[in-house]
Amino acid sequence: MSAPVLKVEGITKSFGGVQALRGVSLDIAPGEIHCLAGENGSGKSTLIKVISGVYEPDVGWIEIQGQRFSHLNPKEAISLGIQVIYQDFSVFPNLSVMENLALNNELMDKRRFMNYRRARAIASNAISQIGFEVDLDERVENLTVADRQLIAICRALLQEAKLIIMDEPTSALTKKEVKALFAVIKGLQARGLSILFVSHKLDEVFEISERYTILRNGENVASGSTADLDRKTFAFHMTGRQFEDEYYKTPTMKGEPILSVRGLTLHGAYSDISFDLSAGEILGITGLLGSGRTELVETLFGILQPDAGQILIRGKESRIKSVKDAIRKGIGYVPSDRLTEGLFLPQAVDRNLVVTVLDRVSNRLGFLRHSQIAEMCQKWISEFSISVKSPDFPVMTLSGGNQQKVVVARWLATDPSILILNGPTMGVDIGSKYEIHVLLRELAAKGMAIIIVSDDLPEVLACASRILVMRAGAFVQELDPAVTTESKLSELSTGIA
Repeated sequence: MSAPVLKVEGITKSFGGVQALRGVSLDIAPGEIHCLAGENGSGKSTLIKVISGVYEPDVGWIEIQGQRFSHLNPKEAISLGIQVIYQDFSVFPNLSVMENLALNNELMDKRRFMNYRRARAIASNAISQIGFEVDLDERVENLTVADRQLIAICRALLQEAKLIIMDEPTSALTKKEVKALFAVIKGLQARGLSILFVSHKLDEVFEISERYTILRNGENVASGSTADLDRKTFAFHMTGRQFEDEYYKTPTMKGEPILSVRGLTLHGAYSDISFDLSAGEILGITGLLGSGRTELVETLFGILQPDAGQILIRGKESRIKSVKDAIRKGIGYVPSDRLTEGLFLPQAVDRNLVVTVLDRVSNRLGFLRHSQIAEMCQKWISEFSISVKSPDFPVMTLSGGNQQKVVVARWLATDPSILILNGPTMGVDIGSKYEIHVLLRELAAKGMAIIIVSDDLPEVLACASRILVMRAGAFVQELDPAVTTESKLSELSTGIA
């Protein structure tokens, strides 16, 4: 039996008295796709940095293809065939694809000037290894997130990688892009490369990996064959909590619909959209990227303007010409990308929480009432169980789940009667995801009308009281989640039986 590509044994690491890892062990076989799972703060990132030489362990050792080390530095790790693709991919957005791919080779050869003919040959060879088609002269900043990730993979292959560590590789990808990425990963495996796939998404773990290791609070809690694992057991190991499958049923509430849409059309995005939304209802809208789902809800929130149709709020036609109009009419919107659209990352948590209601926490002269801000922030932090050491800390220091809670709380501060969430738990670990789902059900039960837009089919089935499937800019069917399956939703979304 061949030696593991990677073996770590008894890794312990602390920072200023805070124990990040406690005796963690892991091994990966040649050609294996191994999942490293755990919630935010479980120690996954620290372990990756120990393996890649960024951190030196306090205790324990690392073995790479039979060679044992007490610690590595990054250069040694790379020379031994370890490559890490972080969530930001570490690409240069202002450089071309060719320059990004060839730069490392040029630097390693200690060349003072780049030879563009040689660089093009290097880049062409790199993308051909995974069948990636891209304009080598295109600036990376103009590419999709999925394409940037493929560039990072190609660059790793140029460094003769034997083990590629992928840190949350699907956090910003659509279902279609995830499927394409998995095809690339399987292709790498067929060539004998090993993959350490770091994730907290249950579906992906079951689909892509053969074995798993789960961390919780910096310790090993479970490992084994993915084939022997089920969803409930996986979730329990991740969180230490038992989660029950739930469906939301709309309570009976009197009165006309809060929101009605009639024949809404935006050329090139969607056409002739009609539906009603009642108090206490959670309406799920699902479909592939490009189905028109995001453009539809951005129209409801005043970001886009329709070419035809009506929006009625409590039976009266409403012209929503701007985001301010939408807020005045009682609509809140949680965007799909909290990092670029939903949060002011360098700003404090308290400032992010009150930014939608500055008029309420200011005096007549426009000066902020800090005591009122503190009171409001404490209320939302307490109600949403937002884990933060101090409201003065930048929101970028929070985990993904806590950041998402801040975005939701910010809009609830406006007292909306309609709350729209686009990808409500994207990039959120399983524990925070469950907490957000419970919160949405509680808000709806109190009479709020909610729309969730998501291609996370288990999420739509768990949260929605009614589902509308969107394809090619139109609704194709309405479904009851209690008697609908993921395969049925997928079939309707894609049009492929």
